[in-house]
Amino acid sequence: MLLYVPLFPGKAKLLIASTVQFLIHKAFLFFPYQAMVKEASTYLFNATKQRFFFKAIFQSDYVVFRFHICSCSSTAKVFVHEWAHLRWGVFDEYNNDAPFYVSVNSGKASVEATRCSASVTGKYIVQSCTGNSCTTRECKSDEQTKLYEAGCKFVPEKTQNAPASIMYMQSLPSVVEFCDQSTHNEKATNLQNKMCNYHSTWEVIMNSMDFSNTSPINSASPPFETAFSLLQTKDRVVCLVLDVSGSMDGNNRIKRLKQAAEIFLLQVIETGSWVGIVTFHSTAQIETYLQQIINENVRRDLTEYLPISAGGGTNICAGVHKGFEVKENIGENYSNLYGSEIVLLTDGEDGGMSSCLTEVKNSGSIIHTIALGPNAAPELEQFSNMTGGLRFYATDTVDSNGLIDAFSGISSGSGNISEQSIQLESTAQSVTVKQWMNGTVTVDSTVGKDTFFVVTWDRSTSPPDILLRDPKGKEYRTSNFTVSDLNLRTARLNIAGTAEVGDWYYWIQNKHTDSQVISMIVTSRAASLAVPPVTVKALMNKDTNNFPNPMVIYAEVSQGFLPVLGATVMATVEPQTGSAVELKLLDDGSGADITKNDGVYSKYFTSFRGNGRYNLKVRVQGKDKTVRLRRRQSRALYVPGYIENGEIKMNAPRPEPSDDEIQAKLGSFNRVASGGSFVMENVPSGGTTDVFPPCKIIDLEAQYEEDKIHLSWTAPGNDFDVGQGKYIIKMSESLLDLRNTFEDATSVNTSSLVPKPAGTKESFQFKSENVTIENGTIIYFAIRAIDNASLTSEVSNIAQAALFIPPKESSPDSTPNDDVINEGINVLTIVLIVAGSIIAVSIAVSMIVCILHKKNRRGAVRKGEI
Repeated sequence: MLLYVPLFPGKAKLLIASTVQFLIHKAFLFFPYQAMVKEASTYLFNATKQRFFFKAIFQSDYVVFRFHICSCSSTAKVFVHEWAHLRWGVFDEYNNDAPFYVSVNSGKASVEATRCSASVTGKYIVQSCTGNSCTTRECKSDEQTKLYEAGCKFVPEKTQNAPASIMYMQSLPSVVEFCDQSTHNEKATNLQNKMCNYHSTWEVIMNSMDFSNTSPINSASPPFETAFSLLQTKDRVVCLVLDVSGSMDGNNRIKRLKQAAEIFLLQVIETGSWVGIVTFHSTAQIETYLQQIINENVRRDLTEYLPISAGGGTNICAGVHKGFEVKENIGENYSNLYGSEIVLLTDGEDGGMSSCLTEVKNSGSIIHTIALGPNAAPELEQFSNMTGGLRFYATDTVDSNGLIDAFSGISSGSGNISEQSIQLESTAQSVTVKQWMNGTVTVDSTVGKDTFFVVTWDRSTSPPDILLRDPKGKEYRTSNFTVSDLNLRTARLNIAGTAEVGDWYYWIQNKHTDSQVISMIVTSRAASLAVPPVTVKALMNKDTNNFPNPMVIYAEVSQGFLPVLGATVMATVEPQTGSAVELKLLDDGSGADITKNDGVYSKYFTSFRGNGRYNLKVRVQGKDKTVRLRRRQSRALYVPGYIENGEIKMNAPRPEPSDDEIQAKLGSFNRVASGGSFVMENVPSGGTTDVFPPCKIIDLEAQYEEDKIHLSWTAPGNDFDVGQGKYIIKMSESLLDLRNTFEDATSVNTSSLVPKPAGTKESFQFKSENVTIENGTIIYFAIRAIDNASLTSEVSNIAQAALFIPPKESSPDSTPNDDVINEGINVLTIVLIVAGSIIAVSIAVSMIVCILHKKNRRGAVRKGEI
C-alpha cells in the first residue's frame, strides 16, 4: 500500500515518513514508511470557527482501498495536528520538558500547565501505582524549581467550553479550533511561542501561501466528504537517458559516466526493477528497451548498452521523448507513465528545452536530473522540479566522486528499505607514483548483504595493487577483484553471503607512471528483513537561493523510526567553481538546529563561491561508545486521564522505554549520502563583505539564584553559527513589550561577559538593580547577538525568570497557622514548655510517692511495736 504526501521545505520534510506512518497506524492501516505525498489539493477552512476539512485528490488506475475521516473524530484531529506541523510549520503548544510555568494574574502568582488556550480547565494530579492498585493525590510544589513536583500531570476536565487548541490537546471533545490571537497563551513555555515569536498558530497558518490569497468559506460544514485513496505500488520502472554529445568527450566525462552508471546498474537499482537505456546527441536512440532485473546476468547485460563514445550536438527533448517511448512498451499492466522514472544526464546547453516542458509536466513520469560540468543547461532542474524528481550536480573534479554519488543516490522511494542500496563509503584522492591510498570501512550489523567494494582510477589501463582485509584477517588481493573488458578502469569485489561485521582495511598502491585519482566505493544492503539498517537522508532547505540568504544543511540519521544520536556528521558542499567547503552538522538544538536530540543534524552554510550549482555530500560516522538510539514519540499529546463529573479517571501510564531497550547494540558504522544540488543566484562577482549576521538564539533560559539572575544559552557566531559574536541583553516586566519594542527595554550590563565561540554554552549571572524583587515578580529576558560589522541577529526566544514562593501546605490533622501561634510563640517554644511541664509534674509526683512511702513505713514500724 502506498499513500503519497507533498514534500515541504526545511525540517518538516524529515517528519513526513514517521508522521504519515503514525497516522495510518492510528487508522489501523499500514504501509511503507518512506511514503511520500502526491497531488494533494484543496484545503478548506471555516474562517470564523477555524475548523479543518481536507480533501486529497489522487490519480491512479490502481486504487485498492479507500477510507474516510469524519471531521469530528479524534483520529481526524490527530491528522489535522500532524498536517499543521508539516504543511504550515507550526509547533506543539504543550511541552513535556517544561510542563509548567509561573503566571501572574491580577497580582496573584500561580503555577500553570503549559497549554493553549489557558482556559482549558483541569487539576494537577500525581498518580502512584503498586501492582494493579493506583492512588491519586494533588501535586505538591518542588522545593528547588518552585513549580510542581516530578510526576505531576495536568488532568483536564472531560467537559470543556474551550474550543482550542488542535496543537495542544486535540483529543478533548470541545477542541475543534486552533488558538488565534484572542485565545493564544503567549506566556506558555512551548515551542510555538519559542519558534514563532509568540504568535498564535492560526496567525501563522493564515500567513501561509495556502490562505494568504484565499477567500474564506463561511460555512459550518464541509461541502464534501473527506476521502483518501491508498495506492498499490508497481514494479520500479527506470529509463537512463544519457547525453553522448561532443562535449561529453572532454574531461574524461564519457568514461566517468560509464563507471557511475555501471555501479547504478550492478549495485544500486533494486532487483525486480525494469530498466531501459536511451542515448541522445542531436538525435536520440533507444539502446535497449526495458528489461526486468531478475538475476545478475540481466544486470551485466544492461551494462553492455552503456555508451563508450561521444559526438554531435545536444537535443535534450529528443532524449526525453525516447525515454517515454521506451516505457510505453512495457505491457498492458503499465498503460501510463505515472510513477515511472527517467534519469536524465547532460553536460550541455539546449535552447529548445522549453518545447517539451508541458509534455513532461503532464506525463506523470518522475525525472531525476544530473547536471555534469559547469555548462549543463540552466533549465535542466525545471524537469525535476515539476515532476518531483531528484536533482544532482557533478563537477569535473574527479576526486570528489560526484558523478558516482549522484547515481548512488537514486534509490527507490517505495519504502522497502531492505532492498535499497546503502552507501558505506565513497572517497577519492590523487595518489602519486608508487604511493598508497589507505582507509577503513566499518560494516555494521544492520548491513552486509550484497556488499561491493569498488576501486576506480582515471588514467592507467591496468588496475592498481589492491589489498583488502576483513575483520577476521582474511585478505583479498587485486586478483580477487573483477575488471570488466568493457570498463578497464573499474575493479569490483562482491563479498559472498553476508559481509563480516567490523572494520575492513584497504591499501591501494598507484602503479602507474604518473599520478592518478583513485577512489574506493562501498555499497551494501540490509542484513536482515527484521532489522532496519542505519540510514542517512541529506537535504537542504531550498533548491534555489538568493544571496545573501543562508542555506541550511540537514542530515537525518536513523535506524527505522529511531533517531541516532551522538554521530559525527560532516557535510561537504562543492561549488561550480572553487574548492569544496566542509562543515560539521550538529543536533544540539541551537543555531540552525531546531530540536535537540531528534536525529536531525543541521548547520547554516554561507561560504558561497559564486553563482551557479552546488552539490551536497554527507559523511556520517558512528563510534560504538558514543552513538546511541532514542525513542521517537508521536507528536500528538498523550493525555494522562480525564475528570468526569468530579471523578478522576486516569489512563494507563505512558510506557517510558529505558535506554537499554533501545540500544539494540548499534555499534560503529559508516554512511555516505548525496543531498542533491542547489542553485545560488545574485552572489556578487567581486567577492563579498560581511553581510551575514549572527543567528537567532533559540535556547535562552533564565532563573533566580538567591539574589541574582542566571542566564544561559548556546553561543551563536559572527556569521550565523560560525565564529564569535557579542551580546545585547534586555529585560522587561512585559513579555509583549520586550518582543515588540526590544530596543526600548531595560539594558543589562554585559561588560563582564566574555563571549565564547559558536556552539559553546554561555552562562551569565548578575544582580538586577532596576527591579524590586518580591514574591510573584516575573522578569522577561531576550538577547540579540551582534557581530564585528554591527549586524544584529533576530531577537532570541524570550526567557522568564519568576520569583515564586508557593504557599506552604497544611497537614490534614492541623489547623491553619499551626506552626505560628498568634502571640508569636513558635512551635519550638511550645515544645520546650510542654517538656518542662512534664518534667516538673514528674518530680512532684515522685516526691509525693516518696513521702507516702515513708509514712507507710513509719506506720508499719509502730504497728510492729505494739
